Parts: sequence; structure tokens; C-alpha cells
Amino acid sequence: MSVPERLANGIATHTRIVLVVLLLSTAVVGAGMPRVEDDSSLSQFEGDSPEAKALERSVGNDSKEGYFTSEQEKNTTRVQLITRGDNVLTRESLISSLEFQQELRANESINSTLAENQSIIGVENLVAVTTIRNERAAELNETSSQLQDGLNQTVGLQRQYEQLNESYENGAINQSQYQTQSAELEAQFDSVFETATEELDENQTAQYESAVQQARTIESQRYEIRSQTENPSESTEYQQLSEELEGVYRAGTAGVLEAEYAALQSEEQPPLDEQIAALEELSDDEYERILKQTLSSDGSDDDFAIALMPTSYDPGTVQADARMTLLSQSTTSDATGGMGGGAVSERIVDSQLDIRQLAETQEQDYLIFGGGVMTDEIERSMGDSLAIVGPLALLFVVIALLIAYRDLLDIVLGIVGIVAVLVWTFGFMGWAGIAFNQMFVAVPVLLIGLSIDYAIHVFMRHREQREETGTTDSVRGSMSIALAGVGVALVWVTATTVIGFLSNLVSPIGPIREFGIVSSVGIVAALIVFGALIPAIKIEGDEFLEKHGFDRQKRAFGTGDGRFSDALAVGSVAARKAPIIVLIGALVLSAGGVYGATQVDTSFQQEDFIADTPPEWTNNLPGSLQPGEYQVKNDLDYVNDRFQREDSQAQILVEGDVANPDVLEEIDTARSDAADSDVAYTLATGEADVQDPLSTMESVAARNESFNESFTAADTDDDGVPDENVSALYDQLFEIDGEAASQVLHQTDGGEYEATRLVIAVQGSASSSELTEEMRDIAGGIEDGSDGRWSTIATGDPIVFYIVEQDLLDTVLESLLITLVAVFAFLTVAYRLTGSSATLGIVTLLPVAFSVSWILGTMYLIGMPFNVLTGMITSLTIGLGVAYSIHVSDRYSLELERQGNVWSALRTTVTGTGGALLGSAATTVGGFGTLAFAILPALQQFGIITALTITYAFLSSVVVLPALLVLWTRYFGPDVSFDPSGTAHPATAASDGGVPPAGDDRTTDGDEG
Repeated sequence: MSVPERLANGIATHTRIVLVVLLLSTAVVGAGMPRVEDDSSLSQFEGDSPEAKALERSVGNDSKEGYFTSEQEKNTTRVQLITRGDNVLTRESLISSLEFQQELRANESINSTLAENQSIIGVENLVAVTTIRNERAAELNETSSQLQDGLNQTVGLQRQYEQLNESYENGAINQSQYQTQSAELEAQFDSVFETATEELDENQTAQYESAVQQARTIESQRYEIRSQTENPSESTEYQQLSEELEGVYRAGTAGVLEAEYAALQSEEQPPLDEQIAALEELSDDEYERILKQTLSSDGSDDDFAIALMPTSYDPGTVQADARMTLLSQSTTSDATGGMGGGAVSERIVDSQLDIRQLAETQEQDYLIFGGGVMTDEIERSMGDSLAIVGPLALLFVVIALLIAYRDLLDIVLGIVGIVAVLVWTFGFMGWAGIAFNQMFVAVPVLLIGLSIDYAIHVFMRHREQREETGTTDSVRGSMSIALAGVGVALVWVTATTVIGFLSNLVSPIGPIREFGIVSSVGIVAALIVFGALIPAIKIEGDEFLEKHGFDRQKRAFGTGDGRFSDALAVGSVAARKAPIIVLIGALVLSAGGVYGATQVDTSFQQEDFIADTPPEWTNNLPGSLQPGEYQVKNDLDYVNDRFQREDSQAQILVEGDVANPDVLEEIDTARSDAADSDVAYTLATGEADVQDPLSTMESVAARNESFNESFTAADTDDDGVPDENVSALYDQLFEIDGEAASQVLHQTDGGEYEATRLVIAVQGSASSSELTEEMRDIAGGIEDGSDGRWSTIATGDPIVFYIVEQDLLDTVLESLLITLVAVFAFLTVAYRLTGSSATLGIVTLLPVAFSVSWILGTMYLIGMPFNVLTGMITSLTIGLGVAYSIHVSDRYSLELERQGNVWSALRTTVTGTGGALLGSAATTVGGFGTLAFAILPALQQFGIITALTITYAFLSSVVVLPALLVLWTRYFGPDVSFDPSGTAHPATAASDGGVPPAGDDRTTDGDEG
């Protein structure tokens, strides 16, 4: 007795032991299911490319800070709130937006997420703050002028007082006159002081009083020098006193108001009610003047208000149909946050939905765009998609199984087996710590398809055995023989499919490697469940029912005479009449498919998982099945066309001796090249948005006189780029504006500068390949010299995602090649070791290669790209295609040995095994083809391409493979009969696993022609 026969006999004989062991194993493994976590972020796909590592060094990740990670940046995510209308720059529109901000802050769920500083900033705030600061600046200037006048009068009075003293000492006036005039002067001193300090507080008054006393003392000393010297200006002491007096003037004016002047430069906004009042109190002319002042470009890098306007806006005008407000939310209590590849917490999602809901109650039209809103739509579209396709898929599966099985118990057992396989698979994921992501949507599809395939082959072979006359009709005996006959094919299918999916281990993308491992585990689980657990349950169930008088003998699907048999026999008829034509036709289609495969695009972006507006037919669904509203995709297009998306930025990272003046020269050239790039985002000013150490220093120099002097002094050749004392210049930059400096320069704890970067805003709609090529060219222009003093690399989310696209494409090609070679080697060795020709392995694999080319060519024709789901289609095609082909080849080899006639063996194969394949294919195609009705685009694409894959795999196995088997038999196979009359007799089952019964005198010496 062979090994397969012993195993099959053991399973059929010891069913209760098998049940106990496997049910306990299922419970243990399934206990890991609750441990499975979700991870929908795209960052997990980034891999270990140099660009991904450079981005991590630059901005860090959840556990590590990068060169340029500020606490505010690390712990915040932003919402873009865009106001739309005929003219959103009217006073009424801005006031309405400020009132909307008050409502946002009054909402506790929203306000609790807002960042501490500058949590909401928009054009409305900038105009209101400019108004308030202009008013306060005018008041401060008036007060300062009043203080200066007071000091001037004080100095003048002191001069009179000195003259009075001189007159008294010279005897020009008597003591009575002196006292009277002295009292009058002191009274004037007091009056001037009181007038000057009317608007001052106690501390300011004391500070001003000190300045007044110092001014009087200095002026007294100066008067004495003037009275004793003909040319006092030549006196060193007089000059020193004059300089001291100037200092006193500064201390008594700007010094007294220093805190107030500093407050004007503070980033803190006045309360919203003050902002609203400030706008309401302006005259129309004043409002228009301040609006133009705020939205006029002065050519500096600080045109923040302009960055909040659409690219179509004409700076300085008072008309615009859109403007943007940025709302910053804190993610300090969340695991992750952000709009890029990172996941968004439920707290942030809920708050952004509340913002959108509140915006819908406003008179103005608001567009809310943020990571939370996007995440919500992705998750809702997945749920709505499953709510629509779930019932349809279940209906198709049940109908297909009803047609194939026509037996309630077998249908239930098939579904139970599928559930058990999924429990094993997801339980393994939980114990292994593998998170569920977008790719794993494909795993249930694959496993359900293979499970149905395994179940139908076992059940149908068992039915064939029970129909066979002259053999045992017991349930256990029939199942033992059926498992022995089909078991080898199931093992081979499992082995080759596992090989196919484990080929994904060569991928540099972690989730793809995990996908290969999980799929392989699930496939092995399918073999265990449908090769042992379900057969054991079926034996016990059938025996129980037969003891109670129920007939459990059922006809196998596709056998006997009928329309299904005739349809399935098309492959065998074509193989008998024109096998060469069938092969040529397959080759021609495959050649076209290969060409199309080279043209298939690759896509990796979050937009792939954003739902379109649901089609109108969904409005006719029952209320519980109707999908919600989806607007993020339209909003995303609007933002990409008119504004700068926060996550659309490229970076040029420079590491090494970045304090070298040559680096600044190279950066100056690079930023000019970046500004001229076709992919750079252009502000309303017409300028590109590029941030780098030079632009930062220029900005600080424009508002800080001392830094401007240092910056100018360091530029000895007047080309606008410092060429000496760069490190000292960086030090001063950090002292004056550390926040701005830290965004473009990294300083070590030892005070050395080891990294800098250019941050280039890019168009959200730019091609990832074009963008990457442009940025790499720019980075390549920053030469590192002959001694490698610094290195440069282009990075950023768009570039890293492009690398993932290329890795995804490489994975598709590499895994396809590895799988085909490995499966070819396995099949040739396996067939050789089992007594068949090794060439049968080649023949079995050819239809699979054909179907792969067909599906890739189809993707090109319908414009479907590779993404994280469709990129797995080659693994699916090989996995299902090899399964179908092995079943056909193995059954044909078995029937050929048993019947000795090519045509009879072929017809038995395509109607018996082909019937099982048809049931499996129809169930899987019907069930998962319903994904085409999903709301989520990625699921739609995956459903369509999976259905086509299964269809191609089935057709290639029952139409193309029979022709190949005939040609193989003619030139490489055993010496059997080609007598056409062999097809006239009804085919019987291989009741004994392929060994002719004792006494069978069937000849194998037939007509070869």
C-alpha cells in the first residue's frame, strides 16, 4: 500500500481521532484571531530604500526624532479648511469665518484636539491681527513720541535750571528771586512728567522717572562743560555724556515700551472677539487698504498670507473665490498622526468629522480636507462595499454550490471548511503579530477560492467512487479511495501554490513578504482542513444519515450525459480535432498579453483607496445597504488644482560638512533649479515655494538688523551667498530664530552642523516618476567634491512612494519568474518520481504561463495599474492556475493508465475533474466578481481582475491543456490507444486510484493515429 493510500485509509478509519485533534488545533490556533490589529497606513510599505532611510533621518518616525523634527511638527496634524464663494475677501466673509472659529473652539470635542500655539490661522486672522497691530503700533508710536517730547522738555528745563543757578551764583538775582523761579521750574518739571506718563503703568512710570533723573544729571554735566569750554563738541567727556544721553532717551522711550513693542511681534493672536471687533470698526477704505497690505507680495519669503490663497489669486487684489485656513491638531496622546502615510487616530477622525458637520451649518461654503476625513471615508467605503457585495457574494456562492452539490450537507460542510481555514489563517496572523492591511483583502479571496476547489474535488471524487459499480459502496471505503486518488494532486497543488506565494519573500516591501507567508500558511491549512477534517466530518455525517434511511449517494457534477458534460467536453473535442490550432491560438494571445504586460502602469498612493461618488443604482438599495456620501476624492482634486497639499513636498537632504561655504553655493544653484522645475508648486506670486538655509537667512535678515549686518559681511563677493564665517552665521541664526533655523539646519549637541535640506513644495497632481527624476537631477547638482565632504539625496513622501511603486513592479516580475522556475522544477521532479514523464510538468505549467500573460494583457487593455492589491494578481493566477492544471493533468495521467485510450481518458478528465473545476471556478468568480460593485476603487479593480484570473485559469486548464496533453501523449507519453471509438463508451471513475481491477484485460496497444 502506497503512502497516500495509507494516509487516506487512516483518515477514513480513525475519523473521531482526526476530529478531536483538528478541532482542538483549530481552537488553539484560532485563539490568536483577537490579537490581529489593523494597519492602513502607507508608511509600512516604504521598505528600506536609501530614500526611505533618508526621509526617516530627516523627519524621524514615531519612535525616533529626525534632524529637523520640532516638537510642534512631530505632535500635530493639520486640517485644510477652504472657504469658497463668489468673493471670499469681503469684510462680511472674513468676519463670518472668525465667528466660525469661535464655534469650533466652543465645541469641546474639537477644541480638545487643537494645538496650543497658532492652532487656527487663516487670511481672516492675518487681516484682523494686522488691523489690531497697526492700531497698537500707532498708539505706541504716539506714546513714544509723547515720552520723547517729555524728555526734550525735561532737558530744556534742566538747561534753564542750570542758567538760573549760574545767575544766582553770579549775583544777577537774589535768593528770593532764585527760590521763586526755581519753584516755577520744578512745577514745570512735574507737569511735563505727569503729561508724559499719563498712559503708563506703575513700573513704566518708575522706569521713565529714572530716565528723567538721568537726563537731568547728564544735561547738568554737559552744561558745565559748555560753560567752561569754547568748543564743547571737541571734548571727549562731552561726547561721552552726549552718547549717554542718547541711551537715556532710548531707555525712556523704546525701553519703557519694550514689552509692548515685543508684543506686536508675538505670534500669539489676540482673542477672536477682539479680531472681530477690529474688522467691524474699520471704515471701508481702511479695510481695503489693510486687506491689500496683508495680501500684497513684497518679494520676501514671509508671504504666509499669499500661501493661503489659491494659485489663481492676483496678489494685492480684493477679489478671490477661495482662501484657506489651517487648523492644527495635537496628536500627543495618539500613537501616530499626520496626513501622509501615517495612521490617524480615532480621536482625530471624530474631531475632523465634527468640524465638517459644523461647517455644513454655516452660510459660507467650506471644504474640509484632512487625514481624519480621508481615513473615515476609506473605512466607511470598505464597510459600505462589503455591505453591498457581501449578500451578493454569498448568494452567488450558495447558488453555485447548490448547482454543483445539490446537497445541503455538502454545502454546509464546504462553508464550515472555509470558515475553519480562515480561522487558522487569521489565528496565525494574531500569534505571529502580523497586522491586517490593504493587501490582506486578497487573502480571504485566495483561500476561499482554493478551499472551494479542494472541497469540490474531494466531494466529487467521493461521489464518483460511490457511483462506481463493482466496488465497495461504503462511505468510509469510498472516501478512502477518493482521498488516495485526489490526495496526491491536492498535495502537489498545495506545494506549488505555496512555492508561488513564498516567492514574495524576495520583495523589499515588508507587507508583501508577510502576504506571502500568511497566504502559504492559509493554503497549508486548506489542505489539512479539506484533506482530513471535512472528510472526517462527512464520513460521520453520511453514516449517521444512512443509518436513519437517507440516501447519501449523489452523482458527481459534470459526469453522465447532459448539457454540462457536452460543454465541458469542448476541450477534449478540440484537442482531438485540432490540437495544433488550439496551441497556436493560445500562443498568439499570449504574445499579445506579454506585450501588454510591459505597458501596465504601477500605482502606489492613498488615492487608490478613496471612494468615488456611489453610482445612482445604489439609491435603489434597501436603506441599510445604501452607501453614504463620499466627497474626499472631489475635494482632493480641488485642493490639488488650487492649493498646496501639506504632504506634497520633496526634500533634498545634504549631510556632512554643511557649514562649508561651497555647500551654500551649490544650494543656491539647486534652489534656482527647483524653482524652475515643472513639478514645483507655484504660489499666487508666481514664485516656487522652496525652503532652505539661504532663504531662511534672507528672511531673518530682512527683519533683524544685526543679523542682516552679519549676513552682508559674510558675503564678501556680493553674490547673495555667504562665503565666510558660515558656522558663526548659523550660530547667530539659531540665537535669533531657533525655530526657523531648526527647520533647515541640524546642529549636534557639540555645536557642529551635520545636515541641511531644501524643502520643495510640489504639485499634488505631479507624476511620481517625473517628480522623482526632477528631484534626483537637482540633488545630483549639489556636488560633493573630490573628497566626499558631503552627500546628497532626494527624498520625501512622493519620492519614497515612487520607490515603492518600482519595488512593487520588481516584486511582480521577480516573484513571477521565481515561481515559474520553482514550480517547473517541482513538477518535473514530482512527475518523474511518481513514474510519469518529467515533460508532463512542463505541459502542466504551460497553461498557467499562458493565463498569466492573458491577465496582464487584459490589465493593459482596460487601463488597470498594479497597486498593493492588483500587484498580487500574478501570485493569484499561478496559485489558482497551477491548482486547476495539476488536477487536470493528474486525473488525465490516472485515467490514461486506467483506461488505456487517449480520448476516453481525456473525456473522463474534462467531464469529471473539469466539472469539479467548473463548480469551483463558477463559485469563486460569481462570489468575488461581485467586488466589482464595491464602492472602494481598489476593491472594484481587485474583484474584476480576480474574476478574470479565475476564468482564464479555468479556460486554460479545460481548453488549452487538453490539447497540450494530447500532443504530449503523442510524442512523449506512454504507448496507449488513439482509437476514436474509445470515446463512445461512458467513462467510469478511477475507483482504485488508477490501478486496473484484477482480471481487467483492457489493452494498451491501440491505434497511434
